[in-house]
Amino acid sequence: MKHPPVFTEDFVVFGILMLILGFVFYTSSSSNTFWKKFYTVIPSLLMCYLLPSILSSLNIISPEWNVVDSTGNFVMDENMKPITAKLSIYKVASRLLLPAALILMTLSIDMKALFGLGNKALIMFLTGTVGVILGGPIAVLVVSVFSPETVGGAGFDAVWRGLSTLAGSWIGGGANQTAMLEIYQYNQEKYGAMVLVDIVVANIWMAILLYGIGKKEAIDRFFNADNTAIEKLKEKVSSFSASISRMPTLKDYMIILGVVFGAVGVSHWASVVIPEALVAVFPSVGNKSSMLSTFSDGFFWMITVATAIGIVFSYTPIKNYEGMGASKLGSVLIYILVASIGMRMDLSSVLSNPGLIVVGLIWMSIHAILLIVVGKIIKAPFFFFAVGSQANIGGAASAPIVANEFHPSLASVGVLLAIFGYIIGTYGAIICAMLMEIAAPAGI
Repeated sequence: MKHPPVFTEDFVVFGILMLILGFVFYTSSSSNTFWKKFYTVIPSLLMCYLLPSILSSLNIISPEWNVVDSTGNFVMDENMKPITAKLSIYKVASRLLLPAALILMTLSIDMKALFGLGNKALIMFLTGTVGVILGGPIAVLVVSVFSPETVGGAGFDAVWRGLSTLAGSWIGGGANQTAMLEIYQYNQEKYGAMVLVDIVVANIWMAILLYGIGKKEAIDRFFNADNTAIEKLKEKVSSFSASISRMPTLKDYMIILGVVFGAVGVSHWASVVIPEALVAVFPSVGNKSSMLSTFSDGFFWMITVATAIGIVFSYTPIKNYEGMGASKLGSVLIYILVASIGMRMDLSSVLSNPGLIVVGLIWMSIHAILLIVVGKIIKAPFFFFAVGSQANIGGAASAPIVANEFHPSLASVGVLLAIFGYIIGTYGAIICAMLMEIAAPAGI
């Protein structure tokens, strides 16, 4: 159980996160020799992610905590379980700012040029999926050699059942994770440990990818990568932006914000209406244990509809708002999301369940090794490596963050791959679960 942090108010914590972002951007653009050397080693995006996680680890801020009474004792509900309080910052960032950012960064995209990137993005994404499917059973086999009790268990306490939810999350997203919990009926009282592994390992991996972005030129040389198509797309979008660039007025800002957040409202409306309509026509969609349950997930439809609206806008005069900084405004919202995700990473939690964390780290290593091997073979740029991986592991909430750091025009690649991940997530996770059941030690 976790005691309340120093700051428990949403508005106060939001202010702290914004101060962190301001500090990072100020120092990263400083001419000071120390900061220049520092950000040569540690990318600024990684700092925007790590600083909130350090504050969370020190319990200065926290996304959630257990409520205590005036005497300092934890407050329990009628079932004698601790009552939890949580901040709403991440929910606002992922449900309001993320779809707005996706629309702002997609409205100027050239879909023809996007498809001109070739098939390497899809190959690396599917390689990441296969890495998750194979990584689970391999991790179970490795850990069973020196700690069989960590990956053992019987009946609904069998650890492989819990690990199946990680496979759902790391191929698709939250809906797929819930589907796996329903399908394999893992003991709910032990499920919290799996959520912890998901958060810790996925966030460590995201930190590694963000660090790698700062070294992307060296990594591309290692892969002998051909960046021609990516550079052409970036240049085409940049040239278009420059050709229509003008000083925005208050009217421009109000119109673009009105259009974008109006579209966000439509995407949220659709995220309610579409699942209800699908469930009415196809009742199995509403069954959480169904392989079609992804299509009843509101977040999936919110992201899908928001992205589709952005693509539609790219064929209308709204596209010209890129000349007034639409993608830069989208990047601002993305960085707020980065800080809110970083706050969810409590570094001290790594020690709370070391056995399962080791399983997760081995699992993620298999995912990474397979990506490296295939990336080397097909000479894939690090962009495809990073986004293909994060579209699996992080989903629609973090794939555009990684893609945006390469260039705002590339954020759509991350989103489209993440949506595909949602669709195939449950199917891939079921295959992984079957393999983990075979690999798990019997009778322990």
